[in-house]
Amino acid sequence: MSEAFYDLFPRGGPNTVAGQYFSGASYLCPLSNEGGVSVSNVTFEPGCRNNWHIHHAKQGGGQILICVAGRGWYQEWGKEAQELHPGDVVNIPTGVKHWHGAAPDSWFSHLALEVPGENSSNEWLEAVSDEAYGQLD
Repeated sequence: MSEAFYDLFPRGGPNTVAGQYFSGASYLCPLSNEGGVSVSNVTFEPGCRNNWHIHHAKQGGGQILICVAGRGWYQEWGKEAQELHPGDVVNIPTGVKHWHGAAPDSWFSHLALEVPGENSSNEWLEAVSDEAYGQLD
C-alpha cells in the first residue's frame, strides 16, 4: 500500500467470501456481528471493484457503506457514478442494482454494514466493464 493510504481498521485477509465477484484483489476484515448487524472493513487495491449486485430482502435489509480510507466510486444502475472519500456515507436500499470499488490510482476501504432484513440475500450480476470503469476519472 502507498504511504498516503492509512486505514483505521485492519485490512484482514484475502476476500474469500465474495472475492470471485470482484475485479482485482480485495481484503475482508469482519469487525462485528453483534445483534445481527454485520460490520466488515472491505479494502480494495487500486482499480478493484465489485460486480453489479442487488441486496434483496422481504422487509428491511440493504447496506450502508462508510468510507474510511483512500478514494473510490459508487454507482447505481442508470445513474452517474459518485466519487467517494473518507467520511462519505452511502445508504443502499434493497432492490437497487449498484457497484462500488477503488479508483484506478488509489487503495480504498469502506465499512460495509449489512442492514438486518427478512429473507436477505445478495444477487451478484455482471462485472463492471473495463471500458465503463475507465471513463470515471
